[in-house]
Amino acid sequence: MPDLMTAAFPPSFLWGAATSAYQIEGAVREDGRTPSIWDTFSHTPGKTAGGDSGDIAVDHYHRYRDDVALMADLGLTAYRFSVSWSRVQPTGRGPAVQVGLDFYRRLVDELLAKGIKPAVTLYHWDLPQELEDAGGWPERDTAHRFAEYAQIVGEALGDRVENWITLNEPWCSAFLGYASGVHAPGRTDPAASLKAAHHLNLAHGLGTSALRSVMPARNAVALSLNSSVVRPLSPGNAADLAAVQKIDDLANGVFHGPILKGAYPQTLLAATSSLTDWSFVLDGDLRSINQPLDALGLNYYTPTLVSAADAEPRGPRSDGHGKSAHSPWPGADDVAFHQTPGERTEMGWTIDPTGLHELIMRYVEEAPGLPLYVTENGAAYDDKPDSDGRVHDPERIAYLHGHLSAVRRAIADGADVRGYYLWSLLDNFEWAYGYEKRFGAVYVDYATLARTPKSSAIWYGRAARTGTLPEVGTD
Repeated sequence: MPDLMTAAFPPSFLWGAATSAYQIEGAVREDGRTPSIWDTFSHTPGKTAGGDSGDIAVDHYHRYRDDVALMADLGLTAYRFSVSWSRVQPTGRGPAVQVGLDFYRRLVDELLAKGIKPAVTLYHWDLPQELEDAGGWPERDTAHRFAEYAQIVGEALGDRVENWITLNEPWCSAFLGYASGVHAPGRTDPAASLKAAHHLNLAHGLGTSALRSVMPARNAVALSLNSSVVRPLSPGNAADLAAVQKIDDLANGVFHGPILKGAYPQTLLAATSSLTDWSFVLDGDLRSINQPLDALGLNYYTPTLVSAADAEPRGPRSDGHGKSAHSPWPGADDVAFHQTPGERTEMGWTIDPTGLHELIMRYVEEAPGLPLYVTENGAAYDDKPDSDGRVHDPERIAYLHGHLSAVRRAIADGADVRGYYLWSLLDNFEWAYGYEKRFGAVYVDYATLARTPKSSAIWYGRAARTGTLPEVGTD
């Protein structure tokens, strides 16, 4: 085995960055776009830090050519972006607005002209408000509306885009949106959140079929899961291990069970039986959901540490998903969350690259032969320009080095990991945190919207060009 400190990544490995539409585009009222649930949520007093919204964000809608040129200058070979559903299909149903699709056509053409491989995410949390008014993800019809939307975008871009992702982090859409209420649409109904999870799964399955009906067979369809690495506070404690099972089912099994195996975990159904009888799962749903995947995207930031609720706390108890009186974990009131030890990012998330390796290897075992991508990984820090206008972020370089080393180790251990997408290309609107948290490799001055590559962007670009990891301390 080669020395992992100096081993190169495979020549075809994609070195990418990721963004999402509402976080960067702005132009929320231009060219026929109508409000999404995040427009409504961010304009509701008290829902986002500082009352911030994505109305302007970082104005990528008007500055996309400069942003693509910046990616090319850095040496990136891939870019994962999301499509704004309400920019393409303003009411969430019916014919497309072509001027909305034209923006994404221009973006894709610009990427291809610069030698950057586009990856399209169809849904990154911005449901058209009209569909939420009709019931949102707890309503079955929303899954069918998503399939219609997927077909529209597939027809428009499928001739030029090979890599497709149906949903980004459906856990957040279902449980932060409909259980804890810290994300749009801000509802706090545990039973509805489980319905939402099922209909998101159904949307993935129906959307996958819709894409394949209109795209060349060479194109790959995947989804991105923020699968949790769930660990017990006391590994030898039976009650803590039961807590791990419960959270693993709610974080992971609720999605990869039906998607990869065609069934929900029986332990999940039992744990949530006081909330729902799951009668919303209709005959044929699991067959529709269990479509063969061409790849799987994994989003990873930090592991989760849990115990039975009566355990002695180890530091503040937090599930890491925002402050709310309502839990995002339906049926898990008997589980306590603990901060894992170690250094933390500005989000308060512990830095632990071993979790990324563990997550990758889990899916090597659970879905053998399925290509994997790390579709999000990154860190927020309190980045500031120095007196010369440069932005040094050595903490992020160390973070990236550690996590990319974990990816390289997983490849050496037999994992078919084909790419890594840094979160995020740009500082941007960080959902309920507004503009307080900076995840970007590129610094954005929110007053002028000027872009400045941080030292981590230069370091990452060097890795992309050489296929090896520069030493920490070089940029």
